[in-house]
Amino acid sequence: MATSSSLSFFSSTIFFSNPNTIHSSKQQQKHLIFKSKQQQFSIRSEAAVAAATIPILSFDGTEVGSTTLNLKSAPLDTARAVVHRGLTTDLRNQRRGTASTLTRAQVRGGGIKPYPQKKTGRARRGSNRTPLRPGGGVVFGPKPKDWSVKINKKEKRLAISTALSSATQNAIVVEEFDDKFEKPKTKEFIDLMRRWGLDPKEKSLFLMTEVSDNVILSSRNISTLKMLTPRTLNLFDILDSEKLVFTKSAVEFLNERYGNDDDDDDWEVVDEEEEDGGEVEESAESSE
Repeated sequence: MATSSSLSFFSSTIFFSNPNTIHSSKQQQKHLIFKSKQQQFSIRSEAAVAAATIPILSFDGTEVGSTTLNLKSAPLDTARAVVHRGLTTDLRNQRRGTASTLTRAQVRGGGIKPYPQKKTGRARRGSNRTPLRPGGGVVFGPKPKDWSVKINKKEKRLAISTALSSATQNAIVVEEFDDKFEKPKTKEFIDLMRRWGLDPKEKSLFLMTEVSDNVILSSRNISTLKMLTPRTLNLFDILDSEKLVFTKSAVEFLNERYGNDDDDDDWEVVDEEEEDGGEVEESAESSE
């Protein structure tokens, strides 16, 4: 019986190191240790960028070409830790933290002594709201708490790109099909998935830049399908899906967003420094 491949920390190839390097001899290990800094940088840069060729399927299910998904990924020795931190951060930030219980001081009632201290033959008791009785206070119960955890933007972006690059073997690219659905029809969408080689019973993730109303209505009754946009792309759904489906525009977005380094932040810093320098020069001229 064939088992379906599942994307997780244990099945993704990015989380396992190269077996050749694990069983290398002592001489090879010494050679790796005494490499120059320039060679070490080149090795890290090669491990940090993962390019994969993915076939492009038409609406009929025929292969019409291929595209390249070039995403940054964490090094093999830290990839699993980066993805795990990004996932746990997302799950913790989803907690509302509104659970609250009442202590014996906050429970209403219990101000009068239930019965006399002596001459009853029973255990002494000063209140009916003691934690030992039903309806009493709660000892060490939950109180409102902030579960949110901060994560750097670049680290979170690296976690998503690492998970995507590890799942490229289970991904396909399709042509834009927003205008193909004239009316909502779940049966037609299931037939489309089967033409693309997708099993409706397996978990699949669709990433589209724009989703029409007919596509949303046609796919929302499929419980195993997640229809996401760049705004709703998250790490949990990527790892929880067995198949990934991207449109051409989604691939362009991923290459632009999670591909090469963005120098926008550096340019902004330089511009601010230039503006500060201009203000200093103007103040110096005015003082003269």
